[in-house]
Amino acid sequence: MKFLNVVTVFIFFSVNSYCQSSQSVKLDSLFTMLHAQNQFNGEILIAEKGTVIFQKGYGFSDEATKKTIDEKTIFELASCSKQFTGAAIVLLKREGKLDYADKLSKHIPELSFWENVTLYDLLRHTSGIPDFLSGMSKDWDRSAIASNEDVIEYYASKKDTLDFEPKSIHRYSNTNYVLLASIIERVSGKKYGDYLAEKIFRPLKMNNTFVYNRRKNPAKVANYAIGYVWAPGSFKKVTMESPEYNDQMAYYLDGVEGAAKVNSNIGDIYKWIIALRNNTLFSQEEFDEMTRVTQTTKGKQIPYGFGFDVRKAENKMAFGHTGSWDGYTTLIYHDKLKDRTIIVLENFKMGVTATNNIFEILDGNTLTVEYEKKIPMSEASMIPFAGTYVDEKGNEHIITYKDNHLIYNTKDIKWDMRFFPFNRNEFAAIRQGGTNGILKFTTSDNGDIKLEMLQYGNLVGSGIKKKS
Repeated sequence: MKFLNVVTVFIFFSVNSYCQSSQSVKLDSLFTMLHAQNQFNGEILIAEKGTVIFQKGYGFSDEATKKTIDEKTIFELASCSKQFTGAAIVLLKREGKLDYADKLSKHIPELSFWENVTLYDLLRHTSGIPDFLSGMSKDWDRSAIASNEDVIEYYASKKDTLDFEPKSIHRYSNTNYVLLASIIERVSGKKYGDYLAEKIFRPLKMNNTFVYNRRKNPAKVANYAIGYVWAPGSFKKVTMESPEYNDQMAYYLDGVEGAAKVNSNIGDIYKWIIALRNNTLFSQEEFDEMTRVTQTTKGKQIPYGFGFDVRKAENKMAFGHTGSWDGYTTLIYHDKLKDRTIIVLENFKMGVTATNNIFEILDGNTLTVEYEKKIPMSEASMIPFAGTYVDEKGNEHIITYKDNHLIYNTKDIKWDMRFFPFNRNEFAAIRQGGTNGILKFTTSDNGDIKLEMLQYGNLVGSGIKKKS
């Protein structure tokens, strides 16, 4: 009997090991393909029941030095930083230094004209406060690097009205978490980054996690991944403020913290998830509040906790966040019921996270064709598709050829969307901004070339190629 028990245990672990090995092969195959197709550049970690079952890096952390991405590589977390801001507010409440029901004006009196906004509203994005990214992109002196205090002064001088009555609507606004970071500083008497380091990062031995403003306070950071975008009309990777791309927002907002600016590597983020999973830093009661799904005064669900997107249903409880900023794309996700963690850190803004395919592989389901596989096609076969296509309303859709890809723009808007061939007359988008687009070309009997544009399988536009 004892022998049979041993055999049963051996078989269980053998089958489990085989399943994990099979999953790893499929995951690696997926991300190897995506990397080869310019759709992924970063590091992935997947864990189940407290065990890492897949971890791998793809591509370079620095295009100049060709340093490869690995488990030590440090990325800007973008909006995934918000969960640490929310966590710090919980710790300050525990210390008795604030309450979630406190009015914003109690801690930032300069904004007392927003009299009904509470910390709860900031945490759950029900404040009605406008997003500073929109306002300051129009009004700020782009030669100066703004700080949190500058954001406060900006709104104090404008006295903007709220977009809606607090608690009536859930609408994401980065300003909420900028103000929370300032409250953390004013209440604790410490810099935002110092408070996070003292209360969260060091206790959890997250030794490679810190708040970093690489333009305002540049420093030599080992294993740092530079965030990249494509230069318009080419496949050269550049930083956002480079002359080729010329988007200065990441530069002049580099000093603004709370909504972004936490930097970390994949191992440290996994330590953070394990700490949340095991109630290492927060009690169960505190964690439940951080991930509670509430309602607006109009009765609509608020699927957002304290810096976490939250998904709750009868057989589901998952929390996490996504981020996109300054050439970085991030995902932190934990399914509490399945005890599954997915972390994706990328230093390429046009990258994809492939979340649906990851779920399908882990659950043993058949993969949907979410990402087409690139096929080889000669330049001579692709160039005939380049040209100007005119739709029924007279709008012009411009297709150009570059480095074995087709690039889509219109006469009025520079979309700069890149497409690769997956069939002799069909081209798939590199999913910039999550767009699942396809260009399909057909030739009629009279020689006209027709362009059809599809998004998520639906026809969204068409046109006939102009004849030269």
